[in-house]
Amino acid sequence: MSEINVPTFSLLGNWLCLDFANTVDDRLQARPEDMFTNYRDLVIWGQQTNIVSESEAQQMLEEAEWHPEAAKAVLQRAILLREAIFRIFSAVTQEEDPNAADLYLFNTMLAEAMSKTCVTGGDGDFAWSWQREDGALDRMLWPVARSAADLLTSKVLSSVRQCASETCTWLFLDTSKNQSRRWCDMKNCGNRAKVSRHYERKRQSAGKR
Repeated sequence: MSEINVPTFSLLGNWLCLDFANTVDDRLQARPEDMFTNYRDLVIWGQQTNIVSESEAQQMLEEAEWHPEAAKAVLQRAILLREAIFRIFSAVTQEEDPNAADLYLFNTMLAEAMSKTCVTGGDGDFAWSWQREDGALDRMLWPVARSAADLLTSKVLSSVRQCASETCTWLFLDTSKNQSRRWCDMKNCGNRAKVSRHYERKRQSAGKR
């Protein structure tokens, strides 16, 4: 098995489930760019976000080679979960109630994920962990579902934002001191917006001459 290529996902959401939701570019365009084109992409994302170790990733990819239809089914479930998470948090940013069908789908997958949790302990310290299930192709989805549940029930939920760019829908947790972050990435969306505003001012100024 060859080594996994260096991941290229942008992690700007400041929360695991938001980074998961942000794996689609140009979501509002006629042809959105889905970054999960195959099961391997999903594993790479899991490795980059440190919820899947290198050895686990290799094992999952090997298992996927033996069971391609099962891996394809996991990818489809991942996309369903991602879109439900996106719509739920998008509604939150607009101070709207999430769609009941999205919540039902999310809670169904959350229940599956939580059935994989366990408590580990040693030297008087205890912590939540995940059961060791070698060959579980959907292992990376468990922490994502738990992450979304944690954020939805947290005190920082009101700090979830959606990028102010008209062409971007990425979500992020605003951790700025004065809660004034508007863009998922100032270098990209922020600068494009500034350039657009500058161009529009010049156009309007020229029209008044």
